[in-house]
Amino acid sequence: MDKTRVLFLCTGNSARSQMAEVFLRYYAGDRFEAHSAGLEPKPINPLTLAVMEEIGFDLSEQRSKGVEVYLGKTHFDYLITVCDDADKNCPTVWPGVNQRLHWSFEDPAQFVGTEEQKLAKFRQVRDAIQERVKAWLTQQGIPVTD
Repeated sequence: MDKTRVLFLCTGNSARSQMAEVFLRYYAGDRFEAHSAGLEPKPINPLTLAVMEEIGFDLSEQRSKGVEVYLGKTHFDYLITVCDDADKNCPTVWPGVNQRLHWSFEDPAQFVGTEEQKLAKFRQVRDAIQERVKAWLTQQGIPVTD
C-alpha cells in the first residue's frame, strides 16, 4: 500500500513547515510520507532546532528545501500551507496535487523580544502545530498516541 504524500509549505522552510513535517512523520510515518519546502528557503532557524530538541526531536539531519525540488516533479495527496504568505503566493494550480489545505500559524521568527521570549513564542507555535497535526490525523481516522 502506498503512503499518502504530504508537502508542508511555508515561506522559508526554516520553522513551521519543518516542525509539521517532523510531527507527521512521528505520528503517522507508517501511513504518510511527509515533506516540507519553502517559497524562499532559508537555513533552519536555530530556535526551531532548540524547541524541537526540547521535546525529543533531532532535526540536525533536516535541511531547508525550495519548492522547485517538488513543483511538477512529485505527486502529493495533500499540499498544506502553514503560513499566510505561502498560502497567498503559492501557485493556485499545482500539477500533481490532489488537495490543498491551509493551516495558519504565526511566524515565530518575526517575534521581537528577549531570547527567552523568542523561545517561548517558538514553543507556542511548535505546540500549536503538533496539536493541529494530531487533530488532522484523528479527522483522517488515524489513531494518535504520544
